[in-house]
Amino acid sequence: MKSYYVIILFVFLLLGCKSIKESNNSTATATNSSKELQNSLLIWHQKDYQQDNIPGISLEKWYSSNKKKPKNKNIIIAVIDTQIDLKHEDLQGHIWTNKKEIANNHIDDDKNGYIDDINGWSFTGTRSGTYVVWNRYEYVRIVEEWGKYFKDKTESQIDSKDLWKFKEYQRAQEFFKEKNTYYKRWLKSLNYKTALYPKAKDTLKYFFPKGDYAYAQLDSLYKKYKINDKEFKQRRDDDDRDLGALIGSMIANINMGQNTLEKLQDERTQLDSIVNKNLNLDYNERLSIGDNPNILEKGYGNNKVSNTVKGIRTIQDHNTMVSGIIAANRNNNIGIKGIVDVKIMPLNISPSGDEHDKDITMAIRYAVDNGAKIINMSFGKEFSMHKDWVSDAFKYAEEHNVLLVHSAGNERSDIDKATNYPNDLDYDNITEVCHNFINVGSISQKTGEKFVSDYSNYGKQNVDLFAPGENIYTTGAGNIYKTDSGTSFSAPMVCGAAALIWSYYPKLTVKEVKEIIMDSGSNYDFEVIVPGSDNKKVLFSELSKSGKVLNVYNAMELAKKVSKGVR
Repeated sequence: MKSYYVIILFVFLLLGCKSIKESNNSTATATNSSKELQNSLLIWHQKDYQQDNIPGISLEKWYSSNKKKPKNKNIIIAVIDTQIDLKHEDLQGHIWTNKKEIANNHIDDDKNGYIDDINGWSFTGTRSGTYVVWNRYEYVRIVEEWGKYFKDKTESQIDSKDLWKFKEYQRAQEFFKEKNTYYKRWLKSLNYKTALYPKAKDTLKYFFPKGDYAYAQLDSLYKKYKINDKEFKQRRDDDDRDLGALIGSMIANINMGQNTLEKLQDERTQLDSIVNKNLNLDYNERLSIGDNPNILEKGYGNNKVSNTVKGIRTIQDHNTMVSGIIAANRNNNIGIKGIVDVKIMPLNISPSGDEHDKDITMAIRYAVDNGAKIINMSFGKEFSMHKDWVSDAFKYAEEHNVLLVHSAGNERSDIDKATNYPNDLDYDNITEVCHNFINVGSISQKTGEKFVSDYSNYGKQNVDLFAPGENIYTTGAGNIYKTDSGTSFSAPMVCGAAALIWSYYPKLTVKEVKEIIMDSGSNYDFEVIVPGSDNKKVLFSELSKSGKVLNVYNAMELAKKVSKGVR
C-alpha cells in the first residue's frame, strides 16, 4: 500500500489544505440518542438521492422497506489490507473465526497450510512474531531484480518472450528516477523546516506573545521583514536563517498543516523511511519473513493479524476503516452502522509501499479456500512483477463463485491509459481474464461538476462504477471513529452490497451478482470535472463502464427479479 501518510498529504494539498483525516471523539460524552443523530448525519453515503437529495447508495431506503429475513447469515468477506484493530467496539462479533483450528496449539489442525490461523493470516508477519512496516515500491524491485538481465541492453538484444519485461523494466527505471528525485527533495525541505521550527517559533513570540497568529498576520510580517524575494526552494538550498526565512518557513508549515514540531518530526521520519526503505534498491523486506517472494508457497508469515509491538509503528488503521464500512454493528447503538451483518476475514499484505504479487496471490487463494464469498482489495500499484500469478488467482476465485472488488486508485488518472494493478486484464491490457472483478471509483457528496472526487482514478473501460468515497465516517484503529477519503472506501460499499444480495438470493452466480450491481446503479445526467484535468468537463457516464453509482435498493430489486429468472 502506498504510504498512507503520502496519500493523505497529497489529497490534503488537492483540497486546499483542508484536513481529510479527522478523529471524532464527541461520541464519548454524547447520549445514545444524540450519537445516533450525529452519526446519521455523518453517514451520508447510506442516504438516497430521491428521498434525501444526497447521492448515497440508498441503503437506508432498502432497510426501511425490507420486511424479509436473509436466507444466508454466514457470508464471509475477506479484507486483504493492513492489520486490523480486532478490539474495536463496533467490530465485536463481526470477525471471522476459523472453527476448525485450535488456538495457540502450534498445530495446523485443519491442515490448510497455516498454523493457528484463528482470525486470518498475516502474510507480512515475520519469523520472530512481529511484522513488516515498509515494503519497497514494485518499480524499485523491478529495477533491482530485472536489471540483472536488462541493464545497458537495447531492445534488439532482447528475446521476443522477454520483450514485455524489458519494456516494463525501462518504464520502471524512469519511474524510479522521477520518484527518487521527488522524495529526496521533499525530505530535504522537511529537514530544513524542522531545523528552523524552534528558532522560528521562539522568534515569533516577540511579535505575538500569545502565539495568536495565522496566515494573514504572518504574510504581512513577512512582507515587512523579508530581505529578498527568494522562493522557498531557494531558501532551503541556501540554508537561509534570516528573519524573513524564519517567517516564510512558518507560513509554509501553516499551508501544509504542519503546526507543531512533533508533527514535522513525525512526517520527516516517515518520509525518511520512504527514501531509505521504499526507494532503496538494497533494502530487502523479506529477510525478516524468511521466504522467497518469487516462489509461491503456503505457511510463511504468521497468525498475528492485529499485532502491536513496542517500538514498531502500528499499521492497523486502514483495514479497520474498510471493515467498519462493511460490517460495523448495526444494532448496538454505538458508533456507526455498517452495510451488512457479515464476518470479516482480515488478511494482512499491506505495509507502507507496494504489495508483493506473491502475497496478493496467496491471500486470494487463502480467502477462497477458507470460505470467503467476497474479497475486498483496497490497494494498488503501477507495476506487477508476477501478473500471471494474480490473474490465475482471480480465475481460481471465479471458479469458486467468489467476487473480487478493487479500489480504482487515487492518482487522478485515466486507467484505460495509465496501468493500475491488480486488474482483470491480460498482458495486452485489453482482454479481460475473468468476470468476477469490479473496479470502483469515488464520488463526493456534491452533485454537479465536483461530483467525482478530484483524487479518483477513472476509465470508460477499466473502472466499472462509482461509489461514495469522500468524507466517509467509519471506525478507526484505537477504538475511535473518524472521517477519511479515498477509493479505498468506495470498494467496501460494493462488497457490502454484494453480501446483501447473496444473503437474500444465495443461488445467484458471481457473474450475475456483478451484472446486477453494474446494471442497477443510479444515473446522474450532468457534466463533471475530470480528475487531474484543468477543469475539463465530460458527462459523468463517460468516466466508467456502467456510467453509474452503486445503488443498493435498486440492486436488491433487480436481484429479486434475476433470482426468479426475470430481467
